Amino acid sequence: MLKEDTGAKTLSPNEVRNILNADNKEIVELCKRASIMPRKNSKGQTYFSYDEVKHLREIQAQKMSYPVEKNTSAVASILTSLRNMENTLSDKISKVIDEKLEGMDEVVVELIRCKTDNETLKQKIIDLNKEVYQLKNDLNSYKHVGLGLYKKKDRHVWE
Repeated sequence: MLKEDTGAKTLSPNEVRNILNADNKEIVELCKRASIMPRKNSKGQTYFSYDEVKHLREIQAQKMSYPVEKNTSAVASILTSLRNMENTLSDKISKVIDEKLEGMDEVVVELIRCKTDNETLKQKIIDLNKEVYQLKNDLNSYKHVGLGLYKKKDRHVWE
């Protein structure tokens, strides 16, 4: 330890680094937070008083506890924001899908009705084709005899 002219206990920057277990950058940051300006002795060497180092240690201890609390609240805040965004997005997407699908029920019912009508018309076409076939056969069973007269042929199975 260095002795200042006033006889107060002083510590070198190296000793401060060892006591605080911190690098120079962290010590500078702690000094800014504690409003401590390192002083120089008559030889130009930087030193800290014992009380200043004690105060820096307290600031360092506070710094260690506050970020955890701040980080915890920050993470909780971020998680809350993400949940809110998720819920908002889910609600908006559900609303859009519901709006798009709103008319689909009627469309499905109309498609089913059209399919049923189509099947009914197909069956009618089949029945009409059978009837046309029978009528053509009946028509072919008449023989023209002249003067607009027709005579029904006798149809034998062995023709």
